[in-house]
Amino acid sequence: ANSITQPLSILAEKLKKFKLGKTNELLEWNSNDEIGVLIHDYNNLTKEVEKSAGLLAKTERDMAWREMAKQVAHEIKNPLTPMKLNIQYLEKTAKEYPDRAHELIPRVSSVLVEQIDNLSQIANEFSNFAAMPQASNEKIILNEVVETIHDLFRKRDDMDISMIEPMDELYVFADKNHLVRILNNVLKNAIQAIPEDRRGKIEIELSQMNNDAVIRVSDNGTGIPDHMKDKVFTPNFTTKSSGTGLGLAISANMLDSFNGRIYFETKVGQGTDFFIAIPLMRSDDAVKDQNRVTLDE
Repeated sequence: ANSITQPLSILAEKLKKFKLGKTNELLEWNSNDEIGVLIHDYNNLTKEVEKSAGLLAKTERDMAWREMAKQVAHEIKNPLTPMKLNIQYLEKTAKEYPDRAHELIPRVSSVLVEQIDNLSQIANEFSNFAAMPQASNEKIILNEVVETIHDLFRKRDDMDISMIEPMDELYVFADKNHLVRILNNVLKNAIQAIPEDRRGKIEIELSQMNNDAVIRVSDNGTGIPDHMKDKVFTPNFTTKSSGTGLGLAISANMLDSFNGRIYFETKVGQGTDFFIAIPLMRSDDAVKDQNRVTLDE
């Protein structure tokens, strides 16, 4: 009985300790009997599992690289269109109204430099093998960020992009570069949601709602169908025939780093309102020393 139960007990113990992705010990059995067949099958299975685990790890690494490449490409692509529009607008003004050109140069240069800084940061992230940088939060006047984004996008001939903001300055504790990229993503998504046969109308509104600063970006696009609503903030969601569909997922992750959130309301065929809510700094925080690390310090 021991000659039968002992090898079975050893085999059972090895199966309990079997680890996927680890090197598992093979068993030896010299007799060509039923137990020998069982142990031979166990050894073959162990080798096959290790081989499959290696292939799975390689596939996961390849997928991670592809996902990172898509993410970086998406983030680089976002600022290029408004940068091009600004340069074209400046060139057109210089030809048609030479006297006004010098007035536009500082403003256009400012927004271009800011976007170039964002591109440099993205390139550094990729070279450092990091998908996204750590947030570097600081006290920010949100009105100024929204105005910068409006200036970047408003010079389009095919649509009207308007802005509403309060008289008072709204202070938040957030990463300015992240905010610029979030708004780039949301604005580009709104623009792409508008069909070609419709005059685009996009409204950006900054307001205060209870203890939050809220940025609303409204478009008169196609809207989001019911069956896609749950997928809006997941990677690879897109209502377009092309594109990576990473923008809104990236934006949601960035907002998490400073306790913000993004949500939407939509009507199919009429358009979508996206809301970006960020906790306001308390009034006493606004006059305190700048050296702080968390909102509720």
